[in-house]
Amino acid sequence: MDELKLPGKPFDISKIEVWEAYRQVRENKGAAGVDGQSIEDFEKDLKNNLYRIWNRMSSGSYFPPAVKAVEIPKSHGDGTRMLGVPTVADRIAQTVVARRLEAKVEPIFHPDSYGYRPGRSALDAVAACRQRSWRRNWVIDLDVQKFLDASSHCSFR
Repeated sequence: MDELKLPGKPFDISKIEVWEAYRQVRENKGAAGVDGQSIEDFEKDLKNNLYRIWNRMSSGSYFPPAVKAVEIPKSHGDGTRMLGVPTVADRIAQTVVARRLEAKVEPIFHPDSYGYRPGRSALDAVAACRQRSWRRNWVIDLDVQKFLDASSHCSFR
């Protein structure tokens, strides 16, 4: 991990980005993917494993492996749902990409956007609604999915 970026690579991904993504994945723990490799197994050859991810991502030759399908019980007890478990290496690669995308799109999100955003939750959205309910006596309820279903002129469906 001596060099941060090699010249001639088509994608400007630093080794530090891969390292920081690895540290985040390690903190989150998680199960092994289809390759059966746990985080502890991955760490046995950490330097080479991280180099391989960085090299493939920065050269544009990274292709994610299959995802392990695991059935988990639904929280309300009515059946199960499928959960996809990526490999440790793929979680690291996904984290590199997610961190880059987040840095670009987070500044342009509307302040009232709460879904899947860092530091925001459904409870924050409820708190904003509660606060506004004291200032306004009207509400707009919009179901985007049903709107698009009913709009035959929408070409992006």
